[in-house]
Order: sequence, then structure tokens, then C-alpha cells
Amino acid sequence: MTMPYNPKELLNNTLTMVIDLLACGINPDKSTVFIQSLCPEHTELAWILGCFCSYGELQRMTQFKDKSESEKLQERGAIVSTGLFTYPILQCADILIYRAEYVPVGKDQEQHLELSRTLANRFNNKHGDFFKEPKALFTEVPKLLSLADPTKKMSKSLGDPHCLRLFEDEASIRRKVRTAVTDVGPEKGQMSLGIENLFELLKASDKIEAHHSLMESYNNGTLKYSDLKETVANGLVELSKKFTDKKNELIKDENLIKEQIYEMSITARRYAKETLSEVRELVGLPKLH
Repeated sequence: MTMPYNPKELLNNTLTMVIDLLACGINPDKSTVFIQSLCPEHTELAWILGCFCSYGELQRMTQFKDKSESEKLQERGAIVSTGLFTYPILQCADILIYRAEYVPVGKDQEQHLELSRTLANRFNNKHGDFFKEPKALFTEVPKLLSLADPTKKMSKSLGDPHCLRLFEDEASIRRKVRTAVTDVGPEKGQMSLGIENLFELLKASDKIEAHHSLMESYNNGTLKYSDLKETVANGLVELSKKFTDKKNELIKDENLIKEQIYEMSITARRYAKETLSEVRELVGLPKLH
């Protein structure tokens, strides 16, 4: 809602996102997958945390700068909303309300996670040792670059040629990898950003043995870019098919998934209520009945 959107599509997109997460391997028996908007305690904690955050800190958030200047806003003549400006505080509330120690994030979210540590620290300094200061938990591949311009991060907002989608069809994956930019980046003698990105994609598709073999070829000067691209494409096609097959299975049980998500949202809200109740007491707000 912080960017222009269609209200009729929002609920459907929410369910689609849940199914996508489950299709990619999130196990609801081990993880609580819930809808944030069903837990209003997040919003209240965000307001409280906003009292510990400066205007200047929000101004320096790089994602706010990027999105507020995006073509999507300019084309539609939309306002740069306060919701977009204060969104990093809501992210902090999402993390801190569950007293998280580690947060799985991409490199592009590191700045927002740092803000959550800052706000937790300020709150603790004033009201006692309450919130944990969360640390980043990076995957083996914490950041991927654009296929069309490897000087930028991979993002669907840059346009279709720049990104790979989780459920992309085989022909599209092979075309994008085949035409991926390679020789862009560091000085001669160093691995270019484009080639480095292809190796990262190979690692992301869990083709570790192929990664080692092709890296060895690169180091001894015998690597053919066509071989690297074909191997990357094969790995990504295999991964995408795995995700797509799982998604097609899940869609058949859409109503069951809806029930599970609402049940897990109730569970999440129970934890959120406990935290918020303690926070309200610490900051001097009356108890809710």
C-alpha cells in the first residue's frame, strides 16, 4: 500500500505470495507463516518505535530514495506517502515484536536491519534490557545482480530483462542467461561483475560441483562463457521446475492453505500481543482489556 496498487488484487496477491513461499520450501510444520495485516500489534509497536527514530535516519534510507524517485510513482502522478517514508520502522516492528535474534535478509536489507538494532538499543537504554538486537543471517548467495546490467542489483522493477522469476518458464530462463551481460565491472585481470553473477547463480541453484569445476577452468584461463551460461541455465531450469511443480500441487489445496494461514496468523498474533503488552507497560501506557 506504500506504492500505487489495485485494492482488488491485494488479497489475491497475498495468498499467491504465501503459496509461492511454501512452493520454495518453507515448511509450515517448522515455520509460522502468517499475514502481517492480521496482526495489528505490529502497527502499534511501529508507532511506539517511531518515537525512538529520527527524521534524518529515515531520510537516509536508500530504498526510500529509490522508490520515491521511481518511474512508477512519477508515471501515475502519485504522492510520496508518509507510509513509504516510515515503512522501515514497520519493518523494525515486524522483527522486534517477536524478539528475533537472527533475521534472514538479502544484502539490500542490511540498512533496515541496522535500524532495528539502533531502535532496540535506544528503547533498551530508556526502558531496560527488553529487545534483542537482531543480527543478519545471510544465505550462501545474499545478493544477485541484474542480468542486463550487473552494476545494479537484480530487481523486477528494472524490467523483465534484468531479473529471473522463481516460476519462469524454461525458454525464458535460457534466453535471459544466454544474453546475460558478462564483461562489465572491475579492471582487467579481475573477474567481471557479469561473470561473478553467473557463478553466484550457479551456486544459488545448488550446482556446487559444477561451480567448482567451472571456477577452476576460469582460474586457469580455459573457461568458455557459453559453457558457463549453459550450465547456469540448466541449473536454474531444474530449480524453477521444482518450484513450479510444488506450486501446482499447492494450488489444488488453496482452501486448506487459507485455513492454515489464518490459524498460523492467530498463533503469531498471540506472541505479538504478549510483547506489545509488556512494551505498553514499560512506556507507561494503560493495559488493554
